[in-house]
Amino acid sequence: MDQEYDVIVLGTGLKECILSGLLSVDGLKVLHMDKNDYYGGESTSLNLNQLWTRFRGNDKPPAQLGSSRDYNVDMIPKFMMANGTLVRVLIHTNVTKYLSFKAVDGSYVFSKGKIHKVPATDMEALKSPLMGLFEKRRARKFFVYVQEFNENDPKTHGGLDLHRVPLCFIGHALALHRDDSYLNEPALDTVKRMKLYAESLLRFQGGSPYIYPLYGLAELPQAFARLSAVYGGTYMLNKPGCKVVFDEEGKACGVTSEGETAKCNKVVCDPSYLQDKIKKVGKVARAIAIMSHPIPNTDGSHSVQVILPQKQLGRKSDMYLFCCSYTHNVAPKGKFIAFVSTEAETDHPETELRPGINLLGAVDELFFDTYDRFEPVNESSSDNCFISTSYDATTHFESTVTDVLALYTKITGK
Repeated sequence: MDQEYDVIVLGTGLKECILSGLLSVDGLKVLHMDKNDYYGGESTSLNLNQLWTRFRGNDKPPAQLGSSRDYNVDMIPKFMMANGTLVRVLIHTNVTKYLSFKAVDGSYVFSKGKIHKVPATDMEALKSPLMGLFEKRRARKFFVYVQEFNENDPKTHGGLDLHRVPLCFIGHALALHRDDSYLNEPALDTVKRMKLYAESLLRFQGGSPYIYPLYGLAELPQAFARLSAVYGGTYMLNKPGCKVVFDEEGKACGVTSEGETAKCNKVVCDPSYLQDKIKKVGKVARAIAIMSHPIPNTDGSHSVQVILPQKQLGRKSDMYLFCCSYTHNVAPKGKFIAFVSTEAETDHPETELRPGINLLGAVDELFFDTYDRFEPVNESSSDNCFISTSYDATTHFESTVTDVLALYTKITGK
C-alpha cells in the first residue's frame, strides 16, 4: 500500500465506483479502498439474511419467504432512464458487457386517490383519465411539441422563449421534478427532461422509460470496479480506519489505514469519510415491503414506479413507490420487493409513509428505515478533497449521475 497514486477513492458506493472507473479509463493511477468488506457502500444490495440482521437483529427470516440468496434488496432503490446519462456513461465506458438489463413494466402517477398510468405519448394523453377533454387536446399538442423540440433549432420552439416561460403540471410524472419549485423556473430544463422521458420510452418500446439491472443495483458498482481494475486500478476492501492525511497547507496528500500510508494528489470519497467537511441537508424516510403480488391497479406490472406528487398528499416533497420482483432476479419466484420513499418532513416515518404503504395491498413483511442526507461544504480546489452528496429519495438515477459528472469535471477539469 505504501505507494503513490494520482487519486485515492474511499467507499465503493455507486458514485465512487463510477468515478474510479472513469478516472482509470483516463489513465490515472487509482487506489480504491473501503472500510466495509463488501461493494456498494450505502447503495449495496442485501440478501434476505443480511436484510433481517440489519432490521430485525438476531431473528431468522420465516421459511415461507424462500431462499436468502434469491433476494437482492437494494438499499438505495433506483431505476435508470433508458436513454439517460447513466446509460450513456455505461455505453461510453463499455461497462454494459458486465451487466444485463431488463425494461421496467410501468410508470404511474397518484392523482385524486387513485393510481393512473403516466401518459407519455400524444395518443396516451387522449385516453388518460387524468385530464378533462380540453386538457387532453392541449396535452396532446404539448407532447407533439416536446417530441419535435430541438434546442438548437428555433423553428421548433413555437415562438416561445423557454429560457423565460414557466411550465405545467406534468413536471412530476414526466420531468421527474421532486417538488413544485420548477413552476417558477424557465421551462427549458423541464422540456428537455420530458424529451428524455419520451426518448427513453421509445428505446425499449416497453411500458415505461426505465430499465433496471438483473440481480439488483449492487451489480453496477461491481461492474465499474471491474472496469477500473481492467485499466490498472487497485482495490482494497475491509480496510478499517481509513483516514485522509493532509499536508501543512491543508491539502489531502494521502490515506492511512492499519499503519500504512498511500500517497496521492486527490481524494474522492463519500460523506462518511470526511465528516468535518459536510453538512446535513435532509433525511430520507423509507419503507421496504416483501409481498406475494404486484402493486394493485398497475395492470399486474412486475416492476413499476409510482410517483405521488406532493400536492396530492399535502406535502412539501413527492413520495415514490418502487417495485421489482423475481422477473429482475431480486426475489424468489412469486415474490415482489416494494419500496416507499420520501424526503422526511417529520420524525415519524411510519405515519409519513402511510399514503404510499396503503397502495401496496397485503404485505408479507415490512421494514422502516431513515437515513440522513449530507452534502460537502469544502472547497475542493483548496483541499483536493472531492466528496459526493448523499443519495436522495427519488427512485431514478438522473440526480445521482448529475452529481458524478459535476465531480468528474472538478477532478479532471474536463
